[in-house]
Formats: sequence, structure tokens, C-alpha cells
Amino acid sequence: MNGLFLTGAFRQLIFMKQFGDHPMSNTALVISVTVSLLITAFFFILRLETQISDKGINVRFYPFHLSFRFYPWESINKAYVRKYSPIMEYGGWGIRYGLMGNGRALNVSGNKGLQLEFNNDQKLLIGTHKPEELQEVLNQVCKEKVYKD
Repeated sequence: MNGLFLTGAFRQLIFMKQFGDHPMSNTALVISVTVSLLITAFFFILRLETQISDKGINVRFYPFHLSFRFYPWESINKAYVRKYSPIMEYGGWGIRYGLMGNGRALNVSGNKGLQLEFNNDQKLLIGTHKPEELQEVLNQVCKEKVYKD
């Protein structure tokens, strides 16, 4: 989609050939191209980072969270890897608030994640593309909090 739009914009702005039956003004076209490229760049810099240590879990959903959020093991009742339905449970991907008591979710794509259940009954699901690797790290770092779903 971006490719066709950028080709048409390039054709109109550089070669002065109108793009379509009802072309945009050059100013509106430049603004549209800029916005389109900024949105595309935003999706390329979007990152969900998770760090697990013997002290707890650090999570950052860049660029929304500039610094990591720390969750100490003492505040976590259970931690496990599970399969979930992003649309049915959370209404999609991103920073989401679950339906029917599912808690919050931080996910970029996919349907597997690290489910955290806190001592205060709150929940957080962190999406992952490496569920097996994540399960191994959990087993090594904090065996007493981990169980298999």
C-alpha cells in the first residue's frame, strides 16, 4: 500500500504528472507522505523487551515505556508461559486491558506469552516469540513460582 502511494506521490511531485483522476495538491501530498512514512517508521521501532533475573522481571514496551518496569519475584504469585487469544481476551495487540478479568497485556504479535499473576490479584501478560526459551529461563531462575499451564 505504501509503495503505490509513494510511487504516485513521486510521480506527481518530481515528474509533475498528476496521480489519479482527482489529484491532491502538492502540499497535501507532501504532508500525507510525511505522515505515512512516520507511521511506518513507528512500527519499525516498536519493541517489547523482557529481561528475567533472579531478582525479578524487567519489561519495556518501547517507545511507550522509555525505561524498564520492574516486577520483583516477591510480588509475583505465579509465572507461566501460555497460549492466549489476543483478540478474544484482550481486544488485539499493543498495550491492552483484558476483558473479563484477564488483566493487562503487552504484546506485539503472536499468541504466546508470559502470564504473571501478582499477590494483589492483578495479572499481566507479556507476549513472546520464544516460548520454549522463556520456559527454560523461568525453570532455572524461579522454580517455586512457575507452573505449566
